[in-house]
Amino acid sequence: MPDNFKYPLSKFHFEVNWGGTRMGFTEVTGLDFETEVIEYREGNSPVYSKSAQPGLTKYSHVTLKRGTILEDFEFFKLWRETAKFQESNKIKKVFRRDVTIKLLNEEHQPIISWTLLNAWPTKIQSTDLKADGNEVAIETMELVHEGLKIVEAK
Repeated sequence: MPDNFKYPLSKFHFEVNWGGTRMGFTEVTGLDFETEVIEYREGNSPVYSKSAQPGLTKYSHVTLKRGTILEDFEFFKLWRETAKFQESNKIKKVFRRDVTIKLLNEEHQPIISWTLLNAWPTKIQSTDLKADGNEVAIETMELVHEGLKIVEAK
């Protein structure tokens, strides 16, 4: 193939780093954002239409899914930090962490990374239980964050 050939990236090889701790997940969704549109028109404008300009940026909640692992309660520890913060009414940001998600190439090097700024878990969902099922037990964590930084590897 020519040196300048570009190919689509695979989405199955990634890693998640939670404030310095690497955590394994099977699925990450919600890495999107949207800039709201502000429409404006002055009353004496000769143009009979509104002008559009960028407004505030909204970030989606990010959902992380993983298989339930015996004696690994990291999800619940992270959520408990959030609950303790709410109970104490003290001003501190212990439970907020930057979370970095990296898409990796075949050599396990990052191609692109998304960093969720000041993220914290807003929802933890345990697995569904089903007596006649044979699926892996999946637990889900939903994160809110205050911004998304996207970095492309050089």
